[in-house]
Amino acid sequence: MRNSNAALALNQIETDTARVVSLATELLTDVMQFRRIAGPHATCTGPSCKDCLAPHLAKVIVAIESNQPVIFVLPAFPGKSPNANKVLGPLPDMAERQALKFLGHLCERVRGFYAPGARVILCSDGRVFSDVVGMQEEHVSAYQLGISRMIEELALSHLISTFNLDDLFGGLSFGEMREQLMNGHAQPLEALQEKVRRGGKPGSDRESDDAQRMYCGITRFLVEDAATPNQTLSRTAIQKDCKARAYEVIRRSNAWSALVESQFPTAIRLSIHPQACGAVKLGIRLLEADSWMTPWHGVALKVADGQFFLMKRSQAEALGATMVLSEGQPSHYELTERRCVARA
Repeated sequence: MRNSNAALALNQIETDTARVVSLATELLTDVMQFRRIAGPHATCTGPSCKDCLAPHLAKVIVAIESNQPVIFVLPAFPGKSPNANKVLGPLPDMAERQALKFLGHLCERVRGFYAPGARVILCSDGRVFSDVVGMQEEHVSAYQLGISRMIEELALSHLISTFNLDDLFGGLSFGEMREQLMNGHAQPLEALQEKVRRGGKPGSDRESDDAQRMYCGITRFLVEDAATPNQTLSRTAIQKDCKARAYEVIRRSNAWSALVESQFPTAIRLSIHPQACGAVKLGIRLLEADSWMTPWHGVALKVADGQFFLMKRSQAEALGATMVLSEGQPSHYELTERRCVARA
């Protein structure tokens, strides 16, 4: 009888485990339909790809077994680009509002599978590299405050929270905050440069390919942001300067990523950047309509059917869209006539 009871208990455990794994897989597969994937992925089978699920599944299983919300961390929402051709100003606007609503919707989708639902922690990285990308410290502060207020206005505080350097190193100057971050988590510049050099070449590893892809992307953004009306440097000089600054942006971004990992070790790591099949980070879009643009590098454009797209301010104005104000502040653009809108 004792052996029979033990066998029944073991069978129940196996049944319960299989049920949890099935639920975790179903939940994560649903989230991954909104992912952003990069690089060669001919063998990827889509949102249900086992290689893509593998790095994140265990964390979802632990949350379910503990009957706790699934936690996602997203290093993002740093602050608006300083380039007035891209954005409406330094404060959050409709672009951020739509992104926050989408992330809240993502959490609610999880609740449809699993009652405790999910939470997203926005790990704002604006303070991490503001001095390198030309963002003013007071603009970063105002942006962070604006995001927190927007979360409250949208009644999303139970789903979305924020975390930044100010929370961790309060009382220090902004420069001292960054110094503390880099002293504890930065990688040597030479190591990063070597990864970028190896990336994209035959026989390179995924880490080097990711580093090279990020370096090119950040350099492009920095060059765009440097193209201001009062700029007097030649394009060659601008590119040289931006290439050097791109390395420092990546070093600080990686240091912030390591700090976030140490603060939230059980959370699933999201990224605004497309990620390769099976990567430890899950690339995630910020709007229902997928876009390579972010709210802090563009504006929201509302088209005739009510859908929002993200694009540069100059692109929205070139389409003949009308600027819309909210409480006296620029909010977004609207395009009332039906026409093709190329996604940024």
